[in-house]
Amino acid sequence: MRILVAMSGGVDSSTAAALLHEAGHDVVGVTLKLFNAQGTAASQGGRCCSPRDIEDARATAAAVGFPHYVLDETEAFSRGVIDDFVAEYRAGRTPNPCVRCNERLKFGPLVRFARAIGAATLATGHYARLEGGRLLRAVDREKDQSYFLFGVRPELLAQVRFPLGDLCKDDVRAAARRFHLPNCDKPDSQEICFIPDGDHRAFLEARGGAGRTGPIVDETGAQIGAHLGTHHFTVGQRRGLPAVGDRRFVVRIDPATGTVHTGPREALARQRLKVTDVRWLEAPPADGRVDVQIRHHGAANPAVITCADDGVTAVFDRAIDGGAPGQAAVFFRDEGVVGGGWIAPDSSGCL
Repeated sequence: MRILVAMSGGVDSSTAAALLHEAGHDVVGVTLKLFNAQGTAASQGGRCCSPRDIEDARATAAAVGFPHYVLDETEAFSRGVIDDFVAEYRAGRTPNPCVRCNERLKFGPLVRFARAIGAATLATGHYARLEGGRLLRAVDREKDQSYFLFGVRPELLAQVRFPLGDLCKDDVRAAARRFHLPNCDKPDSQEICFIPDGDHRAFLEARGGAGRTGPIVDETGAQIGAHLGTHHFTVGQRRGLPAVGDRRFVVRIDPATGTVHTGPREALARQRLKVTDVRWLEAPPADGRVDVQIRHHGAANPAVITCADDGVTAVFDRAIDGGAPGQAAVFFRDEGVVGGGWIAPDSSGCL
């Protein structure tokens, strides 16, 4: 069958395309141009969204022997992902742009393009699985990306394949070398795609996303320092705080006053999280028992969730280090993604 493969220029999506081509499918490659990195170090370094990445995807398609297209979605990406990123930091929250990109942008245009060229399905290089209509974790738990996909609408997920879901990263690298792909040894991208130099503070300041300056205070409210803007901090952060007494961590950010509240590690412990703007891929379990993951590489912690009109409250079996407001909290059950949403400050004082 004809399959459209989303190609970022990295080794994962390139190998997914090569595997499908080897299996006899009529593969068509497509790269979404999301951010113009021209004139930056990324142009030469080969990071996600750089001109080099588009060329790497095109070179892979040529080497394997299938057509390749580029869709320019820079304007939609700027509105739906970058503007959200800036606004969230300005509001003292910590956004997850990869989740927002999958939710708001990436899959819609790709599925529409697949239909336009007569493709039966869309494939991506994500490490995740779809079985019986359920979104499941990848076999390679270290590379699992199901956390990032909870916001994709079920009707779009139903039209997607994840060829790498049953493979480990080492197997993917080995397959890329077997296919002699031009990017077989390309390093994985580690930075946010639209901040290839990793300096998110400068990026935010250049786009009006800087938070207020203000004091850094301890748990008693006493000032122990000052800072140049709340966008320099996220809940759980230690770096950049005054060296006063024992190790301190950011426990809360007040964007209205510019105050950064700090405390010892135990001050980060939370028994509950409030999660808003929740999306469901499956019906919430009747008993409310799920595992909640609040970071991509973080553990999924057992909890009971209670649904209400204003969101979901998760009560953990044991206290966890609370995530930052704005981060994604994803609910898993039996390796499957039930749904997820975004951590919000709770009126009762817990995160």
